[in-house]
Amino acid sequence: MAALTAAAVAAVGFLAYQASANVPDDLGAAKPKASSSSPATGGNARPKPKKDPLAVPSASGTGMRVVYALGDRRVWLVDAGNKSTRTFKVMPSAVQARPGVYQVTSRSGRVTGSDGVPIEHVVRFATNNDVAIGFSAAQDGSMESPDPTLKAGGVRMSRADGNAVWTFATVGVKVNVVS
Repeated sequence: MAALTAAAVAAVGFLAYQASANVPDDLGAAKPKASSSSPATGGNARPKPKKDPLAVPSASGTGMRVVYALGDRRVWLVDAGNKSTRTFKVMPSAVQARPGVYQVTSRSGRVTGSDGVPIEHVVRFATNNDVAIGFSAAQDGSMESPDPTLKAGGVRMSRADGNAVWTFATVGVKVNVVS
């Protein structure tokens, strides 16, 4: 039994030596201890909080409004207290609104879009090169990428989201378009 114990101790010792011989030089270097009075990052720097991708863009105005972020392809419905009540992804057409503040100018319950797709809950708020820009939902629920050759200004969304915009964005409600 003593021979087995001695062999086991020798094997463990050999493996420990091999492990220590293969440690990178900087791994064993002493690291300064962080004091309780200063952050480990040094100075007064604090880690930046991560930006919530669903948060309403900061430069999107105040009060009740629809916020449409072109780059994110996202819409927020914001109540009078500046709280987002709903946010969702959208699929814009080839012609887009320019960043700025608009108002809902007209609405249509059901029409055929300029791309030939039957749409509902159309909420128009801008024009660009004589093309009307507005939110809508395809009646079949699709949100396919639009044909880039068509001069269409629809911002498509799901039917549920289209219904929410229809209920929220009556004529005169602000629409803030941000980059």
